[in-house]
Amino acid sequence: MSTVHVLGNPTAGRGHAARVLADVTAEVRRRGDRPELLEATTRDAALATLRRAVDDGAERVVLVGGDGLAHLAVQAIAATKVVLGMVPMGTGNDFARALGIHRRDLADAVGRALSEPTSIDAMRTNHGWCASVATLGFSALVNERANALRFPRGSARYTVATVREIPALTPTPLHIEIDGEAIDVDTTLLAIANTPYFGGGMAICPAADPRDGRLDVAIVEAVGRATLLRFFPRVFRGTHVTHPRVRMLTGRELRIERRDTTGRDAGLWGDGEPMGPLPTHIEVVPDALHIAGVAQL
Repeated sequence: MSTVHVLGNPTAGRGHAARVLADVTAEVRRRGDRPELLEATTRDAALATLRRAVDDGAERVVLVGGDGLAHLAVQAIAATKVVLGMVPMGTGNDFARALGIHRRDLADAVGRALSEPTSIDAMRTNHGWCASVATLGFSALVNERANALRFPRGSARYTVATVREIPALTPTPLHIEIDGEAIDVDTTLLAIANTPYFGGGMAICPAADPRDGRLDVAIVEAVGRATLLRFFPRVFRGTHVTHPRVRMLTGRELRIERRDTTGRDAGLWGDGEPMGPLPTHIEVVPDALHIAGVAQL
C-alpha cells in the first residue's frame, strides 16, 4: 500500500468540491492505496502544503480541480520525480484535454490518476513554471477579465470576456527573441505553447507536442476589431494558423519585452493564471513533469 496525496479545495463549488474530494479519497482507498488529503482553501496555503508534502517524500499527487490547480501544482513538482494525477473539475480543463484525460466518471478518473505516468515537457519562466500555454496581449487581458466574471460558468466565460474586451483592443509592441533570432512586432496576441489549448478549448497552437523539446509560438499581428471578431471562431478549430496575420514559429527559448511602456498590459499569464510583468524569459525543460493517465499526445 502506497500513500497518495490528494489536493483540492473543499470550500469550492459551494460544498460540491468537499463531496468530490471525499469520493476521490474513498476510491483511492478502495483501489488499495492510502489517501492523504491536502486541504487548502487559499492558493498560498495550497502551495505551501504541497511543497511540504514534496519535501517529505510524496511520490504521487492527485489534484481535484482545473487548470488553476494544475498550474499551482507544477510550481511544487516540476523537475522532481513526483507523479501528478488529475481528476478534472475546472472551468476549462485545457491541460487535461490536451493529454486526453477526459473524465467519464469519478472511478475512471481516479483509475487514470493512479496509473503509470508519461513524462512531458514544461515551460520554465522567470516568474515560475507553466504547464500548457503562456500568453501576452489581448489573450492575457481576456484571462484577466474572465477571472473577474461570476457569470456565466464554464468555458462560455472566456467567450463573454473576449467580446467585452474587444472594444478596448490595442496592439502590444513587443521585442521577441526566439533562440536568439530577434523579431519586433505589434501584436494583438502572443501565445507560447507546450500543449495546444487555452481559454476553454481554443486550439491556439494545434501542433504543440509536449514531448518534442520545443515550444510552439503563435504571433497574431495587429488586427482591427472587426477582423478579430471574424478571426476568433477559427481559434476553436485551429484553422486560424493559415490567416495572413498569424505567424506560427517554434523554439526552445524566448525572451520578450515591450518596446514602450504605454498602454494596457496584463503581463505574462500561464495556464490561465497571472504570472508576472515583462520582460520575461521562457524556456522548455524536457521531461519536467510525470503525468498519470495520459491517453493521447
